[in-house]
Amino acid sequence: MKIDGASPKLSASEAQSDFSSYLKESISKLNQAEAKSAEMTDKLVRGENVDLHQVLIASKKASVTMQLTMEVRNKVVEAYQEMMRMQI
Repeated sequence: MKIDGASPKLSASEAQSDFSSYLKESISKLNQAEAKSAEMTDKLVRGENVDLHQVLIASKKASVTMQLTMEVRNKVVEAYQEMMRMQI
């Protein structure tokens, strides 16, 4: 929430908590996408009534979500390493 055009100040613990909850939520969504993809693929293999294009869409969503998660992880690790290289 902005007050008078200024961005709110977060304490370190609040920022950490917000980031932590964001990561947990993102990983949960990734897990859900992977589970849905696996479930739809299993249904297709068993010959149940499921559209092939829906299976492919679910699989691609899971793949893209995984790629995004890995890129975010890579950037976080890169930022951490950069901070560790800083001289105080």
